Amino acid sequence: MTINRRDFLKESGLGVGGLLVQPDLQKLNLSSEGATDSAGMLFDASKCVGCTECQVACKLRLNSLNPELDISEYDLNPRDLSAYTWSLIKLYKDETDDSRSSFVKVQCMHCLHPACVSVCPVGALTKSENGPVVYDDKKCFGCRYCMAACPFDIPKYQWDKVFPLIQKCDFCADRQAAGLQPACSSVCPTGALLFGKREELLEIARERINNDSRYVDHIYGEHEVGGTSQLYISYVPFELLGFQALSAVSLAGLTWPWMSAVPGVAVVVASLMGGIYMYTKKRNLTKEEKKEE
Repeated sequence: MTINRRDFLKESGLGVGGLLVQPDLQKLNLSSEGATDSAGMLFDASKCVGCTECQVACKLRLNSLNPELDISEYDLNPRDLSAYTWSLIKLYKDETDDSRSSFVKVQCMHCLHPACVSVCPVGALTKSENGPVVYDDKKCFGCRYCMAACPFDIPKYQWDKVFPLIQKCDFCADRQAAGLQPACSSVCPTGALLFGKREELLEIARERINNDSRYVDHIYGEHEVGGTSQLYISYVPFELLGFQALSAVSLAGLTWPWMSAVPGVAVVVASLMGGIYMYTKKRNLTKEEKKEE
């Protein structure tokens, strides 16, 4: 049996073809264009009283979020985010100085350049033009790359399900599309949560910091990992509230070159495997023919 170059390319091409039928990673929205007009939310920790109204409103919005608390009392709070708690009020308590104690809201940061989006191989996570990072459970196959890539440890897995999904805050993308603000900010009684255009919220945050020396001179989320839609100001240093000190480098910019190379690597590997298969097959047939002779 002889195989010429054309036959080899034809055979190996069949295997490669299947690998090429993948989502176009270039279509993932990782651009910062329009960021000045995108939606954002400002959390002023100095105004939060820990009522958890925002947390309850988040749970009531979606029936799939089985409530882990049914009344608005901080003492009944879950300890951390989960597949069924997308928004959470936490407390930092300074035992020696009550003035340095503070509540803080935790949820998806909706990065301007989301690492979770850049590593998702099937496009289950996308960054919308208006700000929210949204999840399509029909595309997800459970690789959990997004969980590993997120610098804020936000995406959670439904470990209790037979067919689990990734779960996280979606910035009330459906409410925004209907012209409404997110459920959490709509019920905040103290003004600790403000929803609006990101650039306008940055101006409000800077004005508050300039007019009150008690604020930490930093807006968390303005530059971290390339910027986030969720912004924070506080009297208490952010590291005490559980926020990591992150650089302004976009993590998506680091992961994208590797993820975009995956289809090319798959083609090379498939070609090599196809070539090895054809060579082995040819050699075995030759041996059989010699035995028959």
